[in-house]
Amino acid sequence: MESMVIDTTNRSYPVYIGVGISRNWRKLIDQLHPYSKYFLITDETVSEQYLSSFLDEDKDITVHVIPSGETSKSMEQYAACLTAMLEAGLDRKSCVIALGGGVVGDLAGFAAATYMRGIDFVQVPTTLLAHDSSVGGKTGINHAYGKNVIGAFHQPAAVIYDVNFLRTLPIKEWRSGFSEVIKHAFIQDEAFLDWLMSRGKRVESYTDGELEYIIKKGISIKGKIVKEDEREKGVRAHLNFGHTLGHAIEAELGYGVMTHGEAVAIGMIYALKLSESYYSLNLRIHDIEKWFTQMELPTAVPKSLNANRLLMRMKKDKKAENQSLTFVLLKKIGEPQTVTLDDNAALKLLETSFEGGE
Repeated sequence: MESMVIDTTNRSYPVYIGVGISRNWRKLIDQLHPYSKYFLITDETVSEQYLSSFLDEDKDITVHVIPSGETSKSMEQYAACLTAMLEAGLDRKSCVIALGGGVVGDLAGFAAATYMRGIDFVQVPTTLLAHDSSVGGKTGINHAYGKNVIGAFHQPAAVIYDVNFLRTLPIKEWRSGFSEVIKHAFIQDEAFLDWLMSRGKRVESYTDGELEYIIKKGISIKGKIVKEDEREKGVRAHLNFGHTLGHAIEAELGYGVMTHGEAVAIGMIYALKLSESYYSLNLRIHDIEKWFTQMELPTAVPKSLNANRLLMRMKKDKKAENQSLTFVLLKKIGEPQTVTLDDNAALKLLETSFEGGE
C-alpha cells in the first residue's frame, strides 16, 4: 500500500492506494478519527458486487443505495440521502462513506457538506474516473441548465483507493477514467503523456503496478493544483481542460447517454485545435487523435447534436463570466491558460469537429 497526503487550506488528508486495501477500511479510518456512527452511500451496481464483502462484519452501518448512473446526481436523490441520514440519527460526529464512482462521491460528498452544516465523509472510489473526482473536495449535483452547477467545496477526511475494484469495470468505464488521466498529463506533465502514449496497450490491460502509478500520478498532479487554489479562483480552473465542450455534450445528449470521460475526450481534442489556432502552434493533434482512436476514445462531436446549441451551453459553463466563452487552452503541453474567445471563432471550429466533418 502506498499513501500520500493532500494539503488544502482547510485540512490535510491521506490517500491510500493499493491492492485489496478496502478490506481494512475501518482500521484506516478509525486511526484518523473516532466517529460516532458511519453511514454508507453506494449505488445499485456497486452494492450488488462489493457491499457484502466491504462491510464484512460491520452490520451496524446504515446503507443507502441510489440508482446507478449520472441521473442520480439530482435534487431528488440528494433529498433522499438527507432524509435517510436524518432517519439514521447521524450527528455532527458521524461520517459518511462514499463507496462508488464519481456520481456516488459527488452526491454523498454534497450530502455530507450540507448535513448539519457539514460532517466528515470518506471517499472509497470504485472506478478509474473517480481518481480525479475523489480528491479535491468538489461535490455537487446536476441541473437541467448544467452539470455540477449546484454544489459545495467539502474535502474528504480520507480517500481509500483499492485497485481491485477496477478489475470488474465495463470497458466504457475504463475508457472514461483513462480520459481524466490523460487530462492530467496534458495540463502538467508532457513526459507522463509520452509515457502513456508509449504503453502500446489499452488501460484495462495495465498491470496493478501500472495502475497504481497512473492513479498516484494523476492524484499528485491534482493535489498540487488544489493546494495552490482550493476554491478555483485561479489555476484550479486548468483541471477543466476539455470540460467546457465535454459538459455541453453531456447536457445536450442527456446525462448518462455518453460517459463523462468520452465527452471530455472530445472536448480535449477540440481544446487542442483551439489552442493551435489561438497560439499558432503544433500540438501533434494528428498523433493524439490516432492514439485516442486506438484507445477507443471518441474524437468528434456526435452528429445528432447542434453546434449553436452547444455554443450556448458552453456560455453557461461555470468558468464563464457575463455569458462569455471561456476555455482552458495549452500554450504547450503542460502549460495551460484560461482564455476568453470570440463566439464566431469558436463556432467555426466547432462546426468542423462533428463526426464526418473535416
